[in-house]
Order: sequence, then structure tokens, then C-alpha cells
Amino acid sequence: MTTRALLEVIVLDVEDAVAAQAGGADRLEVVADMAADGLTPAVEVVGAVREAVRIPARVMLRLGDGFAAGDVMELVRAARELRAAGAEEFVLGFLGEDGRPDLEAVERLLDVLDGCRWTFHRAVDRAADRDALRKQLAEQPGLDTYLTAGSSQGVDDGLPVLLAEAARRGEPGYTQRLMAGGGLRLGHVPKLRAAGVDAFHIGGAARPGGWSAPVAAGAVREWRTALDASPDA
Repeated sequence: MTTRALLEVIVLDVEDAVAAQAGGADRLEVVADMAADGLTPAVEVVGAVREAVRIPARVMLRLGDGFAAGDVMELVRAARELRAAGAEEFVLGFLGEDGRPDLEAVERLLDVLDGCRWTFHRAVDRAADRDALRKQLAEQPGLDTYLTAGSSQGVDDGLPVLLAEAARRGEPGYTQRLMAGGGLRLGHVPKLRAAGVDAFHIGGAARPGGWSAPVAAGAVREWRTALDASPDA
């Protein structure tokens, strides 16, 4: 039986969210400020997106460019506000200066998220040891997805790593879903699907006019069609 691949689309506002849903997205990643690769959005934006669409939305918890947690108390405050506004799924991931996961920051946020499902984002691609990171985070509550390109340089460079990690699914540290994203192109889809990768994340690919333009439903639909046409392993 072929498993329908999950398609997640980055959105900045309600217009993006509606277009992504219309194009066939299964889930949204709600962020602000893509010039900094995606920061925590305003509570009002998250609330408006939730009211406008029926598909799930994961909300970014990140205060500044880079992968350090920064002001953890501010992150906790933002998480509490977002939870109070009804946000139920999140995206986060922090590294210390040594390239290891910042477990203290992660665990303080997870106390507030109280079991919500969440994605560890592309900080994994900057980790000193991505295998060790996965094993350190393996038992964190709610963690169900890694967003990764396999390399800090993007999927073109990281494809061998993605294929190798997909083959390890079910091993300790590899029970979470692998979601490919970061310089992802349609040409990558057949190999990733054949390896059993069943989740894909797009940002710029959903915006033919660039980041200053909104998500285009037609561009999302092209990805939906490609994913549906590529059977998994």
C-alpha cells in the first residue's frame, strides 16, 4: 500500500495559509521574518491562521537568527501565549556553542508545551554529531519529526545522509518521522520516496515570485501531484 506523503508549507499569514491549503498542503509551518530563516510569529497571526484553515499548523519558537536559544524566559512566555491562543503543535531546536543540543532550553519549553507534538528543525543539520543529537533527544515528550536537509548546505549535498537515515527508521533515535526540507527540489522526490521518506517541507518552492510574494496554490499543487505520483518503498 502506498502511503500518502505529508506536505508541509511555510506560511507567514492568512493569505499564505489559505493558498497552501487550496494547493493540497497537509500541514503548515507558521513563522515570521524569513530573512532570519523563520522566527516566532505574532499570536494574532497564529489565531487568524487557525480560524482560516482546517489543516494543522505548527508554530515556530525561535527568537533570532542562528540556533542558540537566546532568552529562554522570552521563549517560555511566547510559548505560553501561543498555547493560550490555541496553538497545539510547534517547531523548535537549539544548539549550544559546542554544537550539542541545548537540552535545558528544550526541556524548559516542553514543560510549557505539556505534551504537544513538535518538530526539531534544521538545527540538526548544524549539530556537531547528528546521530548523538537524535539519541539524546529520543525520549523527549511530543517530539515526532526531524526537519532536515541532511546538510547545512541543503538537500543537494545532504541527500546521501537523508537516504541513510531513512534506512535506519525504527532504530533507537530514529523512530521520529524524517521530513526532508531545505533547498528541496522536485527532482529529489523520487529517490526520497523510494527510500521511504514520507514527509516534505517547502518554503520558497511554494512562492514563484520569491519571499516578497505570497504562497501560490498552483505551486503547492505541483508538489502535491508529484508526491502523489511517487510511490514509497
